[in-house]
Amino acid sequence: MRKVVGYFILICFVSGCSSVSVKPAEEEYDSFYDEEHEQDPWEDFNRTMFTFNEVLDRYLLKPVAQGYRWVTPTFVDDGVTNFFSNLQEPLVIVNDILQGKFLQAGQDTLRFLINSTVGIYGLFDVASKVDLPAHNEDFGQTLGYWGVPSGPFVMLPFWGPTTVRDGFTIIPDGYLNLVQEFNPDLDRTLMAATDFVDARADIIPLEAVASGDRYIFLREIYLQTREYDVKDGEVEDTFGDDD
Repeated sequence: MRKVVGYFILICFVSGCSSVSVKPAEEEYDSFYDEEHEQDPWEDFNRTMFTFNEVLDRYLLKPVAQGYRWVTPTFVDDGVTNFFSNLQEPLVIVNDILQGKFLQAGQDTLRFLINSTVGIYGLFDVASKVDLPAHNEDFGQTLGYWGVPSGPFVMLPFWGPTTVRDGFTIIPDGYLNLVQEFNPDLDRTLMAATDFVDARADIIPLEAVASGDRYIFLREIYLQTREYDVKDGEVEDTFGDDD
């Protein structure tokens, strides 16, 4: 879940803090919207699921996240965020190896060991302070790295934005999140719920960035961010230099 809501955190980076509803250059207009339909052929269904998720968020998830922000001191919130991010490091390390990024795998392994020990189970991000930054890798990115196309965009109920390719990796991604190691089932469920609420609370200050058609905004942010992740930042600006 943290990965899903985390895409909102990349809004400012991917979109330059501007709305993606800006039209492309006139000569690229037709090809842009042909490509848009190809990426989102199930738009009617997706918009229905988006509306469902928006209602769920408005009346349940966001109020809970707002309450969490109100009662949680900043240093505690930071510690919780660091803790759950650290639990995802094994997923990152495995996909580093599957993509042949052996140096990065070694760095991420060292990062995990440092934060799990010196950082007290990941509550403190000590590794970043010694020049071991966090990386983002998952099975969807690994498939994309080896040339598997993303397929159409899909909006899943409860889960949120994904693609056909990334949708098939949701379960294996979850198995490598160390939240799954908590027992009994109640503890694991509470930990997963805390992870989601903390991640949802972290993006509340960024919601004002979204403008225009929120569905299109989220779809474009997701697709652009996934392309950026798969290609390790080597992507072209599809909106032109002026935009």
